[in-house]
Amino acid sequence: MRVRFAPSPTGALHIGGARTALFNWLLARHAGGELVLRIEDTDRERSTPENIEQILDALAWLELDWDEGPILQTERAERHREVLEALLEAGRAYRSNATAEDVKAYKQEHGAERGFRGESEPDGAVRLHVGDEGATVVHDVIRGDTRFEHLHLDDPVIARADGSVLYNFAVAVDDLDAAITHVVRGEDHLSNTPKQLLVLEAAKAAGFGADASLPLYAHLPLLHGPDGKKLSKRHGAASVQELRDAGYLPEAVRNYLALLGWGAGDDETVLSTQELIERFTLERVSRNPARFDETKLRWLNGVYMRKLPPEELALRLEQFTGREHLEGAARISQEKIQTLADFWPLAGTLLDGPAEDARARERWLDENGRAALSQVSDALAAAPSFDEHAVQEALSAVIAERQAKPREIYQPLRVALTGTTISPGIFESVALLGRDETLQRIASALGR
Repeated sequence: MRVRFAPSPTGALHIGGARTALFNWLLARHAGGELVLRIEDTDRERSTPENIEQILDALAWLELDWDEGPILQTERAERHREVLEALLEAGRAYRSNATAEDVKAYKQEHGAERGFRGESEPDGAVRLHVGDEGATVVHDVIRGDTRFEHLHLDDPVIARADGSVLYNFAVAVDDLDAAITHVVRGEDHLSNTPKQLLVLEAAKAAGFGADASLPLYAHLPLLHGPDGKKLSKRHGAASVQELRDAGYLPEAVRNYLALLGWGAGDDETVLSTQELIERFTLERVSRNPARFDETKLRWLNGVYMRKLPPEELALRLEQFTGREHLEGAARISQEKIQTLADFWPLAGTLLDGPAEDARARERWLDENGRAALSQVSDALAAAPSFDEHAVQEALSAVIAERQAKPREIYQPLRVALTGTTISPGIFESVALLGRDETLQRIASALGR
């Protein structure tokens, strides 16, 4: 088995493209096959080196490797011209100066359903000769067979007048030369497939890859947002880089993307990458649109966050934040965060000092709050040790003595330590700060 992922470098790698890359990767790894990475950079205006780097960066972050490539389509221009000239010489293609107006006039005369046929001329763009007889059948693993009657297909333009080939021609030749056995891509490419198959048949007839088999196709369902509309930026993160910057883990993203349009055959949601490789088949891909819901991704990412060993979570957080020595803060935050980006808003004040939240101070450091805080300071100063258990016992004693509700003690303390009402667990936070820092922050909050 040989599959290919062939993005166009016209922007960042979007979530739909990432799912296509993942499905190709899973298919190749499941079958012990090979994945070819091809960069389809024939869009001269929008294809840039920066966009190519973005795609490679996104695939590296997702930890999707490839066996061949990256192959730049533009670097194969000489090969494309060679095949093009052969088709012209064999009468499989012809030059034509027909314009869009000519095509429109032709259809008005012959009917809108009739495919356009041009006249052969000495110069002009190159069109593939289709003819009116027969049909091209797309054999699709997901969607079944789709039949395209040649009578209804235009003779497609496959090269410009200057000889530079167009997308559908280049793709077909590249797939043929790379001996691609399975083409897995989005269903928006389905209308391109009969044109590419016609090019493949013409190329084979002209002696290129004559013994090669035609690829088997699989067109993946579109991605929608939770509202059922086509996925776009209004639904949240739209690209792989945005998911990375939002603090998601690559293994969680792989897990979630794999479930968009594919089912493992049971109700399992949390599947390791190895389990995905073992279970993945195209036959279990649905024809129906899949819904990308970032709320569900956040939940799944939280599951993965809590499964990480604390030292590994700390390492991920250090890479994400650019800070060091986060082991303790990572440990006490692990149960409360769903993404790496959640960590700093939760625990950053323990590391950088209290924030300035006037409303929190006004709400919890009134006369009663300050009295409770003063008593907490005395209790913590006298605590025989300063681990989480000792902190809990000291605070429980203050609650009992003041006959207070726990939050009437915990919240003034939390505001004194962090400046806000948000932090990891109060016992864990106090123990992490240590006795000296805790007492100093309390004293500062009390104006001592």
